[in-house]
Parts: sequence; structure tokens; C-alpha cells
Amino acid sequence: MIFKLFSRKPDAETAERLYGEIMAAARRPELFLAPYNVPDTLEGRFDMLVLHAFLVIRRLAASPEPGPALAQALSDEIFRALDRALREMGVGDLAVPKRIARYAADYNGRRTAYEAALPGGETALAEALARNVYGSADAGVAAPLARYALSAEAAMAAAPPAAFQKGPIPFPAPQEKP
Repeated sequence: MIFKLFSRKPDAETAERLYGEIMAAARRPELFLAPYNVPDTLEGRFDMLVLHAFLVIRRLAASPEPGPALAQALSDEIFRALDRALREMGVGDLAVPKRIARYAADYNGRRTAYEAALPGGETALAEALARNVYGSADAGVAAPLARYALSAEAAMAAAPPAAFQKGPIPFPAPQEKP
């Protein structure tokens, strides 16, 4: 009976795998080159993590069980990983919770903006991405990234919910040319 306290839940293992796949997609070098030109900074990398995580969590949350539970487990894993990364970077124990709270607020703000923009199509999503990723009012700079995000969303919508349990996540390859 006591051994149950130390066992990992299947959702946690799947969430850890999904997080790894999200990180691999968010770190694709093509996203930081033309035509996407995401800033190759800590903030730019965080923005790519948020965008990819948002798309996966959104899809899981809309799926039948165990999708919503897995979406929650994935959210938990993302913030556990951010906590670990901050500690590995040397951020002090007292500052980590404050940083995590700021990241959570940033994540929620971007998630809300992207959720509101998706029904408006490429133009609306490009405007939200321009503000959040590029710090710009020019939606044109974010149009390639918006097309990529919409392509990823369509690929995930077409994938059966079981595909997320087994992997891999159906992220499309970024296009190297506009």
C-alpha cells in the first residue's frame, strides 16, 4: 500500500513526454530565422514554449477524458520544468516562486490573447503574436508565425485524441521560405 505513494501516475509520464516534444518543437532553429524571425532570446524561447504548449493544451482540454486531466498534468509539468530551469540557472530559492508567478501570468495573458484571436483567423492571430512575441503593432511581422500556428492547430484537430497519449504530437515542420 505504501508503495503507491512513490509510484508515478500514467498522466505524469505522458505529460513529461509531451513536454519534451513541445520543447523540441519550440526550439526548432527555423523559428528563429527568416521568415519567422522570433527573437533568439530567453523571452523569445519562452514565447515559443507558450505558443506550442497553448496549442497542445487547448486540444487536450477539448478532448474527451483523459484529455482534460492530461492537459492539467501537462500544465503542471511545464511549470515544474520552468522551476527546475530557474534553479539550474542559479536563481535563488526565494526568487523562484516570484519568477514562476510572473511566468504563469505571462502564460495566461498570452493564452487568453491567442484563444480570443484564433476564431478571427490569420490576421487576428498575427496581431496577437505581433504584440506578444515581437513587441510590435505590425501584424505583418507575425504573419508567417500565425500561418505556422494555424497549421499546427489544424494538424492537432485532425489527430485523434489517442495520438497524444502515444505520440508524437503532430507539429508541422516550419517552412524555411515564405
